[in-house]
Amino acid sequence: PCFSISTACSSSAKVFASAQRLIAAGVCDAAVVGGVDSLCFTTLYGFSSLELVAPHPCRPGDAEREGISIGEGAGFALLERRSSVPAAVALLGYGESSDAYHMSTPHPEGLGAEQAMHAALLRAGVVPAAVDYINLHGTASKTNDAAEDRAVSRLFGPDTPCSSTKGWTGHTLGAAGITEAVISALCVEHGLMPGALNTCKVDPDFRSRIILDNEERPLHTVLSNSFGFGGNNCSLLFGRAA
Repeated sequence: PCFSISTACSSSAKVFASAQRLIAAGVCDAAVVGGVDSLCFTTLYGFSSLELVAPHPCRPGDAEREGISIGEGAGFALLERRSSVPAAVALLGYGESSDAYHMSTPHPEGLGAEQAMHAALLRAGVVPAAVDYINLHGTASKTNDAAEDRAVSRLFGPDTPCSSTKGWTGHTLGAAGITEAVISALCVEHGLMPGALNTCKVDPDFRSRIILDNEERPLHTVLSNSFGFGGNNCSLLFGRAA
């Protein structure tokens, strides 16, 4: 098996893409993928110096959002060749991009984010209208949420339900990709779309459909976004295994 651990915001999502390529190339039949991040003063002081940390639990997409809440976590998943073991949920596609717009700020129009989402859909052979729910990167910072909203609304329009689960977990940094990948897989398995916790009023400038309350209905495809410093973006598309 292939084993990989990551430390950057989008990297624990990117290891899914790397593992999928290895499996598709016949290098291995399975891969353990995951990410870990623990709280330390370097992390806390570093993000505080960038004025990115909110004084209260983060409110993704809220009109009065003030920044991130840092969490810690770890997660791992076993990614296997689809034909080898029956599974309830499959990784249908992945997309990556690196827009390199700024060291810590995404492209204001979300161009790199849109490229990653489009690549995931293209690789899976899925049209935007077929995506049932989007787990946003949604850090609750002013610029990140706005850029992602522009990208999502251009590609999916105003009707696809989406939310950020970072209100529930905080931003677990190097573990964010794997944490939200697992959440997305569970959403498919259980037919749940989690509302954006702590978000009271969606930013009136947003054009995508952010849900504030949990909703339950059958889900066939869920897109999970993970974006990082330097414009490193990754989108994972999960769905019901054929």
